[in-house]
Amino acid sequence: MATIRFLGAAQEVTGSCHLLESEEIGKVLLDCGMHQGGDIIDRLESEDFAFNPHSVDAVVLSHAHLDHSGMLPKLVNQGFNGPIYCTQATADLLDIMLRDSAGLYERDLERENLRRKRQGKKLLKPQYRMQDVERTLSLCVGLEYCEQVLLGANAKLRLHDAGHILGSAIVEITFNERGKDKCLVFSGDLGKRDAVLMNDPSYLKKANVVLMESTYGDREHKNEDDTLEQLESILAETWQRGGNVMIPSFAVGRTQELLFYLGCLHQQGKLDNWQIFLDSPMAIEVTRIYEKWVELLDPKDTAHLHLDHHKPLEDFLPNLFMAVTPEDSMAINKIARGAIVIAGSGMCNGGRIRHHFKQRIWNKNNTLIFVGFQARGTLGRILVDGAKHIKLFGEPYLVKARIETLGGFSAHAGQSGLIKWIGQFKPQPKVVLVHGEPLAQQALADKLWQEQQLAVEIPALNHSMVF
Repeated sequence: MATIRFLGAAQEVTGSCHLLESEEIGKVLLDCGMHQGGDIIDRLESEDFAFNPHSVDAVVLSHAHLDHSGMLPKLVNQGFNGPIYCTQATADLLDIMLRDSAGLYERDLERENLRRKRQGKKLLKPQYRMQDVERTLSLCVGLEYCEQVLLGANAKLRLHDAGHILGSAIVEITFNERGKDKCLVFSGDLGKRDAVLMNDPSYLKKANVVLMESTYGDREHKNEDDTLEQLESILAETWQRGGNVMIPSFAVGRTQELLFYLGCLHQQGKLDNWQIFLDSPMAIEVTRIYEKWVELLDPKDTAHLHLDHHKPLEDFLPNLFMAVTPEDSMAINKIARGAIVIAGSGMCNGGRIRHHFKQRIWNKNNTLIFVGFQARGTLGRILVDGAKHIKLFGEPYLVKARIETLGGFSAHAGQSGLIKWIGQFKPQPKVVLVHGEPLAQQALADKLWQEQQLAVEIPALNHSMVF
């Protein structure tokens, strides 16, 4: 009998990892994500695989975000040598994201070992090296949406557009086991309908088992018009105070969505006085990948900004400056007012955004805008929850900047979107909620029972299910 073991994103929203085992297809890993929050060295040291990586036959990757892909180099380092199936656009994004993550890890590990050497402590060995990233990228098999490939001897794999970020996929695996046809669908991260730049998530009709994300299972998002109006209002208020705006943003998806919204405001003549800085070398590279794969984006939105293969996105936002070098980033500190700074990381655990916090978070005239989910244990979540004192680079800082949250920017489906998506399956499959915090999952479970008489399972970490 086929089994699924839930090894990450079980009653939490990071570290997506599920192991599918069957006589027909062997061992297939659905995602291999890193937990977000805390120190990357501690995470890599403490997170051991609950299986032998050498025994895994294949990985199917839903999308490129690190909480779904970030442990792939460690998996390869420990012996995995099979194919990594993903969309072609995801493979392109991985080339950027895994190299960037490895570079940060190598620098942090070097600093930690220098500290340990001074203290006479045992040095840490790297959990993976850049050569493991190179090997990981070489194992990627890029697929088109709806292209069918064999997974093992008899199983069939297809990827469908999840509408979450560029290249994101819903995974469909069909196989026959002991004379019974079976189908497993893994939603990955589902986008919301009418999301900026993204197509609507694909609706599938049949499955025996569905693993469905539940990040926003307890709430809805604001619509596009309300979000744009709120952003415009925040910018106007900050301008009147003579302040600056800081926006922590994920390099993939959220940054491109922000640039679209700012482009809309520019077209309306509402950004003439603002200077906009994209202070993230990785986000700049990712934006180029979005331009390469513009045919995968929503044609209505790309037409709105006249995007095509020949013009870069910033051509439609002339106030935009790409801060590539550290010197470019530091120069932003000299601007007293009127700067919109978009920088990584999205949950404030690293990246250049923390340096901007150091310069501006203690000033009441400034505004900090969150445009994405902040997981438990991250600096972003601490700030959203109202912390007045934080530590940056070992030093205490008083939080006086205004904290705002734009819910309409989420790349995840809200409660009604999740309910509508799962409701398309006929007959009702067995539904398992993953990638969500307990309160959100329970709220979604209650709603699904009320509206569809659909009972769901909410597995704990390391729980296994037979189907």
